[in-house]
Amino acid sequence: DGKKSQEACGTSTHVPEVLDLGNPQTGPKQVQNYQFPHSQIGTQKRAFQQSWFQMFEWLEYSVQKNAAFCFMCRLYSKPKQPRDQRDSLLTTGFTNWKRALDSFREHESSAIHKSSVISWMSFKATEVHGNVTELLQAANVSEIVQRREYLRRVAAVTAFLGKQGIAFRGHKKGEESDNKGNFMECMQLLEEFDPFQSYKPPSCVTYLSPSSQNEMIQKIKAAKMYSIMVDEARDHHSEQLALCVRYVNSQDMVKERFLGFCKLKAFDANTITETIETQLVKHGLEHLTCVAQAHDGASVMRGAVGDVQAHFKEKHPEAIYIHCYAHELNLVLCHTCKAIPEACDLKALKNQLGIGEGELVQLSRTRWSCQIDSINAILKNLPAVIQTLQNISTPLAIGLQSKLCRFATVYMLVMFQKLFSVTEGLHKYLQRESVDLAQAMQFKTAVHDALKNCRCSEKAMEIFDKTKTICSDLGIEEHTKGTQRKQKKIEGYVVESPCGTRSDLSTGDLLRQRVFFPVLDRMLNEIEIRFSGAGAQFITGIQACHPSSEYFLNEESLRHLATHYRISLQPEEVMVAKQFFSRKDKDALPNIQSVFSLLHVDMFPSLKAIFQVALTIPVSSCSCERSFSALCRLHTWLRSTMGQDRLNHLAVKSIEKELLTSMDQGNIINRFAEIKPRRYSLMLPHSKN
Repeated sequence: DGKKSQEACGTSTHVPEVLDLGNPQTGPKQVQNYQFPHSQIGTQKRAFQQSWFQMFEWLEYSVQKNAAFCFMCRLYSKPKQPRDQRDSLLTTGFTNWKRALDSFREHESSAIHKSSVISWMSFKATEVHGNVTELLQAANVSEIVQRREYLRRVAAVTAFLGKQGIAFRGHKKGEESDNKGNFMECMQLLEEFDPFQSYKPPSCVTYLSPSSQNEMIQKIKAAKMYSIMVDEARDHHSEQLALCVRYVNSQDMVKERFLGFCKLKAFDANTITETIETQLVKHGLEHLTCVAQAHDGASVMRGAVGDVQAHFKEKHPEAIYIHCYAHELNLVLCHTCKAIPEACDLKALKNQLGIGEGELVQLSRTRWSCQIDSINAILKNLPAVIQTLQNISTPLAIGLQSKLCRFATVYMLVMFQKLFSVTEGLHKYLQRESVDLAQAMQFKTAVHDALKNCRCSEKAMEIFDKTKTICSDLGIEEHTKGTQRKQKKIEGYVVESPCGTRSDLSTGDLLRQRVFFPVLDRMLNEIEIRFSGAGAQFITGIQACHPSSEYFLNEESLRHLATHYRISLQPEEVMVAKQFFSRKDKDALPNIQSVFSLLHVDMFPSLKAIFQVALTIPVSSCSCERSFSALCRLHTWLRSTMGQDRLNHLAVKSIEKELLTSMDQGNIINRFAEIKPRRYSLMLPHSKN
């Protein structure tokens, strides 16, 4: 052991191996309670003295050789001078006890002994703290850990500001500034309580969103198929295109993710299509199967020949076009209101009443629930609205009060409240991320049938009676005979109802015949002609994937999907699947996703792929609409000079909060360290097993 320790410490010995001497672990061999033998030296017999051990701590004694040695020089000296080689304390052992004290003192003052003492003290220090290399490595690891701990706080602050959509930078970042920006102020706040705040903070704002996107892209690639959702919005004199993707993850859950905003150079079909393709190539998705594309109803997006959906389908022939169902339902309500003259008057009145502040809701073409919200707000605050208009007493206020205090106006408010309440649930459902096309069609059919059942005299009378009660409380008279008023000239316009003299409607029969039934018929017709852009056979194929559909696991219906997406459907799989699901509790299979999770890929490979297609096809582009809400929060007039790349990074963090929260901060720091060479290392050494 002693010899190994000497070699480990870089030492050499010049003494023949003596078994009873000390080693680096035990120290000098200083014998205690021993009768040292006498030797004849000159005329006297002399012996080694026990007291010499207290005088010279380096001294050791060999019982075997009856000789003294210098422990430190024996292990650590490197004799170079002839006189050093003659020093018996280093070599054969000292035995001249007559001159012991003088020789010991002379040796203690020699250069070789002093050098050996330094080597011995260094070795003792390494036993406590490790050798120099180990000390340097430990110090380096400690510094790396400290830097990583600091960066972990930087990443946490960056993630917090990104999730909340809060600006990072202030107007001035100098030491004299009272407000250095939210990022620096948060770091300084942490510094008051955190011992790690001792480094200059690097900016890793641009590394969090790519990390989020990389994780997202890997999951999409694992799914092997996806669909895109695209929408555009005006932003600071430019058009921003929002691109989202939909896929099924490894846990059989449907996910819709935001990929980014793209600033459009021009608003034409070729530019939009090229922009979409560029983003797909950037994220490595161009070779995966794109099963569908969802847009709104803008003419540049939905044309059958020269528009975006047609150009995109040339490069991705499997990508069927889905007109956003949420937009479709909104168009049902908008077109219904436009088609009936009395409904147009009511909409204009609602717009005028909803302009100011307060509880009244302003109408919007893109806020799908604002119609019912606006009507509910007016009916709830109707007495206060009338009183307020009366108190204002301006010509505009008097005119609005006159319109609002008509029996027919109140009737239409009550009527639309009834009708829009039927569609409100479908509005909310279509905005969900996990909705599938088959379930959406079932709910659409249910809404259509519910509205159809409302087309009867009983429902009309129910609305009329409620209107009479409200008008009675407000002192609005019901005219039993309608008055005539002359219609203004509308030359050059296309109309959908008779023009000329119009009646001031008040009686129940007139309101039912001229307002209620026409509005209801128009709504039913709009619902019937919409929601069918994918084609009847294709819709039937998707419905064959839904467990509550009459077409569930119908082989002929499923084959429409299989043929379009080049999936080899095996009839035997369908036969086995029917038997398998016939033994399952129907309550445990509420939707396509529940069936998909039970289809094992080894047992039902083709059915698994078909059901995955059905789940991947989007119903709406609401995820894009939600991203525009984040765009409004992020790209304010105070931040109007923000670059497009930074806007994208911040948007990803603000929108994809779930991914950002679940990310491992250690992986974020590793990416920050690997993205380019750093002045100081941030990577911990690999541990040896």
